[in-house]
Amino acid sequence: MFTQISILILGLALLGIGSSLLVEGAASTAIMFAVRPVVVGLTIVSLATSAPELLVSFVAAYKGSGGISIGNILGSNVINIALVLGISAVIRPVVIKKQIIRIEIPYMIFISFVFWLLCLDSNIGRMDGFILILLLIVFLIYGVITAKDKNNNNCIGKSSHFRIFKNIFFIIAGIIMLSLGANFVVQEAISIAEKIGLSQTFIGISVVALGTSLPELATSAVAAAKGESDISVGNVVGSNLFNICLVMGVVGIFNPMQIDRNLHYFQFPFMIFICLVLGGIAYFNQGISKRTGFLFITLFVAYIVVSYIK
Repeated sequence: MFTQISILILGLALLGIGSSLLVEGAASTAIMFAVRPVVVGLTIVSLATSAPELLVSFVAAYKGSGGISIGNILGSNVINIALVLGISAVIRPVVIKKQIIRIEIPYMIFISFVFWLLCLDSNIGRMDGFILILLLIVFLIYGVITAKDKNNNNCIGKSSHFRIFKNIFFIIAGIIMLSLGANFVVQEAISIAEKIGLSQTFIGISVVALGTSLPELATSAVAAAKGESDISVGNVVGSNLFNICLVMGVVGIFNPMQIDRNLHYFQFPFMIFICLVLGGIAYFNQGISKRTGFLFITLFVAYIVVSYIK
């Protein structure tokens, strides 16, 4: 048990250091290349922080642990909004820009609905996977088209080459640390949870989802503390999109699996509900206050409790 706790602490330390390096490198790169920080959060940062979900879900599906795979995605998407943005807002109120409210958040809600519709037959197959990958490609094309920050006229000169290499190093080092840290945390968390006797689906929804969402939590919390709200929000929205489109898309194409029908009664509807709550709050308030942050955290606790009871 001492060894497991030690590895768990090491994983948490790697997540903290990695997230700090990733945010610093990504934010600096966005400024240097006149790219909207939210695009960096929606793509580079969210892809990096979604790596643990991809690895865990694919391996779980391959080994026949479908409950962990789908539970990981549903739980991660709820945690990203309810816990990650909730804690980020408690640390520092999160400002959400109009373009994110008009485009990115509605697209996340749309993708979540599509994902549920594709899963209504309680199966994720190859055609479902191709549809999800196609929707991700559409999103990435939009991200490339809108990447330019019109309010940033910075030019890259020769003196900036060192900064570019430093930022790239920070981003790569951050990604590696996040991946290793998440792997350590998830591995030990699953081991402890199984000893307690929890079901595969609940382990996926809670323990594994929380573990694989630690990179998003660490990254968004650091970004919020540094005043990088665009990266914080972009990371969450982008991560949810990657979790559904990339992770479930890859699983559907390479390892079709069955889905527990009971998930349609609470877990899927709650994922849609939390997305709609974020959309509504963003639309009317243009941000997430500390009070709303506490509300999100409360919803997360309710989600875990009900999932355990069911």
